[in-house]
Amino acid sequence: MVEQAQASEGAQQTPNRTNKRRQLIGTVVSDKMEKTVVVRVERLIEHSKYHKRLRRSKKYKAHDENNRCHVGDQVRIEETRPLSKEKRWRVVEILRTSI
Repeated sequence: MVEQAQASEGAQQTPNRTNKRRQLIGTVVSDKMEKTVVVRVERLIEHSKYHKRLRRSKKYKAHDENNRCHVGDQVRIEETRPLSKEKRWRVVEILRTSI
């Protein structure tokens, strides 16, 4: 009887977990691998001296389970556990498809 009361209290006290994984939006630049796409994410920075905006980009390998992404698609990727040597992201959704 006491064990049941403690178990029910423990179940009620668990905090609601929120998704705190990083999400980025980028463009697919390669889909030649099986279940993997390469996504280029661009960001703008300001030069410290000349105050001109500079475009910087970085490429990430993301897991695409159903091979739905193609070159030119705009996708949202989310950080995840390591899936292979270089793959630490997965495709959450396709925002815009290429023509």
